[in-house]
Amino acid sequence: MASPISSTSVPQKWRRPVRQRSRLVRRTGPAHSRVEFAHPSEHEFARFLDYYRIRWVYEPVSFPIAWEGTRVQEMFTPDFYLPEHDLYIELTTMRQSLVTPKNRKLRLLRELYPDVNVRLLYRKDYQQLLTKAGYGALEVQHLRKEDIGQILISPVELETRLRALGRKISRDYRGQSLVLVGVLKGITFFMADLARQIKAPFVIDYLDLRRFAGAQPQQRVRIARDIDYPIEGRHVLLVEDIINTGFTLDYVLSELRRRQPASLEVVTLLDRPLRRLVKIPVRYVGFQIPNDYVVGYGLDYRELYRNLPFICTLRSSIFDIPTRMPAAAAAPVAGA
Repeated sequence: MASPISSTSVPQKWRRPVRQRSRLVRRTGPAHSRVEFAHPSEHEFARFLDYYRIRWVYEPVSFPIAWEGTRVQEMFTPDFYLPEHDLYIELTTMRQSLVTPKNRKLRLLRELYPDVNVRLLYRKDYQQLLTKAGYGALEVQHLRKEDIGQILISPVELETRLRALGRKISRDYRGQSLVLVGVLKGITFFMADLARQIKAPFVIDYLDLRRFAGAQPQQRVRIARDIDYPIEGRHVLLVEDIINTGFTLDYVLSELRRRQPASLEVVTLLDRPLRRLVKIPVRYVGFQIPNDYVVGYGLDYRELYRNLPFICTLRSSIFDIPTRMPAAAAAPVAGA
């Protein structure tokens, strides 16, 4: 019988990952319910990834790691692949009888496939994975238990979409300069991150609005803080956090048009088209979302949750009965 070939002498042409058959058992429902997992811990991990909207593939490929002659003697199949992070994950427990052979396989895999990013993951390491996925050092598990209903848009999804918006805006305004006008204050994070992705020259200015309860629809919104920069003859891009009925945005656009900009377009992070009552042109949309109340990434509920690096719904227990405001009272505008 031939002796096993050492990893240092394996020809490069033999080092080819082998695609595995799909473990999909159904095509509907949450992603973690569609796959047949080999172990309950894998199902638990898939549910964890789904909750935080981290894309995954279950056992997509096997890596040959030992040969006898020209025949593959042993292969290693990581449990998960996270495409957004180009990372393979092998789950394990603290039992030494499992850890030792898995560490041996990982060592061989790294020697044979140095460009493959793979990690052995313990249950205690989940928080580190969230940090890599953009959730930072927040007490995310604590937030989920007490406040968060469902994560709708993850940090990675936000980052990816903003890069795409920045590229499109840069192409559309190539050779021109822009005035970015942000509607305070939910756009704070969105506008800062979007501006970093725009390659065309621009200046930044802000509007602040107030809503008056009990007034007629056309009188409910007024500009509390106007822009400082003159926009006549300039290309203006109005930056919104979320568009609902469209009444607020329609008012702002009419006020800005009176100042005769060369062009006036709208970019919004979030859009709820099902709630639209006024037909308005929106050239750039980040995400369309359902009618649920959302917070995070600059959006708040009573000034809380703005600093969350993702966008989520809140549990119903968070909401209480709002205090009725006097008819003449002014309040910040929460959406367009």
